[in-house]
Amino acid sequence: MPDTIMKVAADDGTLLAGTLTLPTGPGPHPAVLLLHGSGPLDRDGNTRRLAMNLGRPLADALAAEGIASLRYDRRGVGATPGTWQAVGFTDNRQDAASALRALAAHPAVRPDCVGVVGHSEGALHAMALAARHEVQAVVLLAGYARPGEEALCWQARSMVQGLPAPVRILRRPLAALGNRVLARIKETRTDVARIAGFAANARWMRENLVHDTRDDLASIHAPVLAVTGDKDVQIDPADLDEIHRLVPGKTETHRLPGLTHVLRQDPAHHTVRSYRRLLRDPVDPGLLTLLATWLSRQLHAVPGEGVGEGRASTH
Repeated sequence: MPDTIMKVAADDGTLLAGTLTLPTGPGPHPAVLLLHGSGPLDRDGNTRRLAMNLGRPLADALAAEGIASLRYDRRGVGATPGTWQAVGFTDNRQDAASALRALAAHPAVRPDCVGVVGHSEGALHAMALAARHEVQAVVLLAGYARPGEEALCWQARSMVQGLPAPVRILRRPLAALGNRVLARIKETRTDVARIAGFAANARWMRENLVHDTRDDLASIHAPVLAVTGDKDVQIDPADLDEIHRLVPGKTETHRLPGLTHVLRQDPAHHTVRSYRRLLRDPVDPGLLTLLATWLSRQLHAVPGEGVGEGRASTH
């Protein structure tokens, strides 16, 4: 599929380096913005230590359905300048809004047929964009419906359960340590701070802890597809029910059997220690098909048509 290098000017003038993937054939095309999870991620969802390789499979699946897509490097990563550890959660949201505006303004894109796809942290920003901007479709991959601090505590408990049995015996001391770290984060006032001996993105953490996604979900009127795997150990799959309840517009939720947070299937007993093994496999093809066909129905519709009426839920 044709790729075009695209530079997005953020609010402060920083140029976010990205890739615009266009379908074959004449435009303008429907398009989506792709938003990845947390950390120093490049446009394909990769860090130096862990490669999600999510951007390219998503872009190719969408292009095959006649949908363009834009993905970009976070600040301080890849070809985008900056220091990622000093970037806040709200900064990431504002950068996503800049990218959404740039995508809608591109001459190869239909401005009335733009959507957003977010995974993990990206799903939280997708909720915010859909609540504040004109979008025609929203895909939430492993997004939660609760305050950030509550989501973090659920994640910590879930990950402890996946530790070896001798280590799980220490869950109370580990919980106490986690509480001390959490209190230390809340006390910080700088962008970067030393937490448990490491330089941490303290501002991002503080802003994420107090962010409540339920406010944005209740303000989304575009069609929503929310997908979480039943083997996700970082996001509670039960939050799909809350997403379905909160979103006032057309909503479809799927709790996919065997799917993990890294969007691969794991037939074995799953923990976060399985990630490196799973990431040798491709992104789950069934998930890609679900996203691409759902987005095609929403974005290829004539504006004003009632596509995808109803509120479906699949568990």
